[in-house]
Amino acid sequence: MHLKTAVIQLNSRDDPAENLSHVERLIEQAAGMGAEFVALPEYWPYLGPYSGFDRAAQTIPGPFIERLQEQARLHRILLHGGSIIERHPELPSGKFYNTSVLIDRDGQIAARYRKIHLFDVNLANGERHFESDRIAPGDEIVTAEIDGITFGLSVCYDLRFPELYRLLALRGAQILLVPAAFTLHTGRDHWEVLLRARAIENLCYVVAPAHVGTYPVHRQCFGRSMIVDPWGLVLAQAPDRPGVTLAEIDLEQIDSTRAQIPSLENRRPSAYRW
Repeated sequence: MHLKTAVIQLNSRDDPAENLSHVERLIEQAAGMGAEFVALPEYWPYLGPYSGFDRAAQTIPGPFIERLQEQARLHRILLHGGSIIERHPELPSGKFYNTSVLIDRDGQIAARYRKIHLFDVNLANGERHFESDRIAPGDEIVTAEIDGITFGLSVCYDLRFPELYRLLALRGAQILLVPAAFTLHTGRDHWEVLLRARAIENLCYVVAPAHVGTYPVHRQCFGRSMIVDPWGLVLAQAPDRPGVTLAEIDLEQIDSTRAQIPSLENRRPSAYRW
């Protein structure tokens, strides 16, 4: 089974309406290029200061996700909605989830995943970045099957936690989704290495749409959205600008690669001690 896949690379900023317009235009472009599966980056509706989260947050379903559902129905595509700032009634005021959704060809939400690992760091230069100031962590590992394909969901910083991806693979994931807004500083050295490692160790495809360029608060995203095969080869990599990047996923390659390197079968859980 083959799946023509598109990663959409964006330079979202702090204007949700403008970001939505860009996304819809690029989804249409991807569908026109023959994409059957289209994936968006993390925080595509809003990328900016935490002070703007209250204005940008939406429920699920809500206006932006409903627009993605319309796009999936219109183009008859599978659509991975990157992630949005989710407003949820169970969270205290000022707190949100960083939530990813997967939408089927009929426009139905097939799965939602709330980012588990939050990036909290105090840097040596005195800079402080605590995602947990505004985001609450999720606690559920999520896979979803659509059209006989099992997807494993994750978001950005999750990429640094291999145990999550191993559990996704053991639950049957064939395509690992990694929407991201990786910084330029870390992305230059770690982005490709980590994506290829997750593909190799779990013998899965990795689909990783990302942001590129600067956004308000004077930060810069690395970009280089990628599609990586189970052997760890980069099938497609976006140039350093917003746009659509395509590759064809061959699901049969997962079985053939796992036959050559049966590391999932050769695991010895009884010997692992924490």
